[in-house]
Amino acid sequence: MSKNEIVRCGWCGTDELYQSYHDNEWGKPVTDDNILFEFLILESAQAGLSWITILRKREGYRKAFSDFNYKKIAKYTDQDIERLLEDPGIIRNKLKITSTINNAQKFMEIQKEFGSFYNYLYSFLPQQKPIINKVPALDAVPATTELSDRISKDLKKRGIKFFGSTTCYAYMQAVGMVNDHLINCSFR
Repeated sequence: MSKNEIVRCGWCGTDELYQSYHDNEWGKPVTDDNILFEFLILESAQAGLSWITILRKREGYRKAFSDFNYKKIAKYTDQDIERLLEDPGIIRNKLKITSTINNAQKFMEIQKEFGSFYNYLYSFLPQQKPIINKVPALDAVPATTELSDRISKDLKKRGIKFFGSTTCYAYMQAVGMVNDHLINCSFR
């Protein structure tokens, strides 16, 4: 390996969209509630599917769901649900669509209680700081942790849907609550 060779975590492969996501977003701490909500929607939509499928539909989600504006989404009606079920730019699963509306409403309730969704999430972290793991290989990255179990359970208690522990851990990685870039990754 040359000094200037770029090394990435193996999960992103050679797909340019995946690599761009890995290089520019994954594992970087997000403090903005709008972006935290966007990833809440995208990770929930991903349940049972591959992340690249969701990344390829991200712009479709942006258009279909009011640019991820949770205040607008929280007011969606049955007409909006019907419109979304016809939109090929998103995953047309009625349960996931209705959970997005529900989750927007619950997201705002959490914001009201904690001042922001960010404050809520980081209340679970030691010293309210991201966890930086020293991951030697992809097979050392867990699918869930005790922390993702706890956060997922609390979110479920608060009414958030399609956000089990595996989805929660992927979310934590995506928004930089946890940095799981491999120790040899150029983007660590």
